[in-house]
Amino acid sequence: MSAPSDLFDVSGKKVLVTGGARGIGRMIAEGLLRAGAVVFISTRKADAADEAARSLSEFGEIHAFAADIATEQGCRDLIDAVAERTDHLDVLVNNAGATWGAPFDEFPDAAWDKVLGVNVKTPFTLAKLARPLLEAGAAAGDAPARIINIGSIDGLAVPNYENYSYSAAKAAIHHLTRHMAANLAPSILVNAIAPGPFPTKMMKWVLDERGDAIAAANPLRRIGRPEDITGVVTFLLSRAGSYITGTVIPVDGGLTATMSVALDPNSQEA
Repeated sequence: MSAPSDLFDVSGKKVLVTGGARGIGRMIAEGLLRAGAVVFISTRKADAADEAARSLSEFGEIHAFAADIATEQGCRDLIDAVAERTDHLDVLVNNAGATWGAPFDEFPDAAWDKVLGVNVKTPFTLAKLARPLLEAGAAAGDAPARIINIGSIDGLAVPNYENYSYSAAKAAIHHLTRHMAANLAPSILVNAIAPGPFPTKMMKWVLDERGDAIAAANPLRRIGRPEDITGVVTFLLSRAGSYITGTVIPVDGGLTATMSVALDPNSQEA
C-alpha cells in the first residue's frame, strides 16, 4: 500500500518555537518555514527577534517576539502576543533553554534555579497557557495538536562535562513529557526530542575543543546537521506522527543507544 502524498505535509500548520532565533530552534523554524508552515518564534532580545524576522522571512510567514519566558509574566506576554495574530496553534515547540557548567565543589545554587526554571518550569507553564490555542487547533484541524519538548542526550546518559543542573533538567523534561502526554491525550500529543551534538552556540566551545573526537566517537562519524533535527520535528508534526505520544526520541546518530563504556574526555580515542 503506497503512502498518501500528504502523510508528511505540514503546510499551513501554525507553530510556536521558543528560542527560535538561533541554534536548534533556528534550524527548526527555518525547516518548517521551508515546508510551508506558519512559524512564530520567541527570543529574549528585541534585536535578535528583528534579525530573525528579516532573515527568515525569505522562507515563509514568520512572526518573531521578544519575551523573557524565564518568568511567568513573560510566558503570558508571549502567548498573548501569539493569540493576537492567530486563533489557534497546531504545535508548541519548547526549545528555549539554559545551561551552566562548574566543578562539583563550586557549583552554585543559582545554577539550579536558573536552569531548572527555564528548562523544566517554563515548558510546563507555556504548555498550560497555550493549551486553549492548541485545543482550538486540534478542533479546527480534526487531528491532535502537538507539543514537542527539546531535551538532550545529557538527560539520557551521564555527560563528560560538569553541567549537573542541565543534565538533571533534561532528564526531568523527558519525564515531564511522559506525564503531560498521559493527561493531554487525545487532543494534544506530547513528545520530546533528545539531540546529540549539533553546531550551536551552546555547543561551540565543546566542538571547537573536541569536535573531531566527538564526531569520531559517533557511530555515524559526524555531528548533527539541521536537516536531522527538522526531519524528526516534521515527522512528529505531520499525520505520520499522529499515533505517537509520550516518547523521547534521541537524534544523536546512535550515540546513546550504542555506547558501551563511558568515554574518557582526555582519551585520544574518545
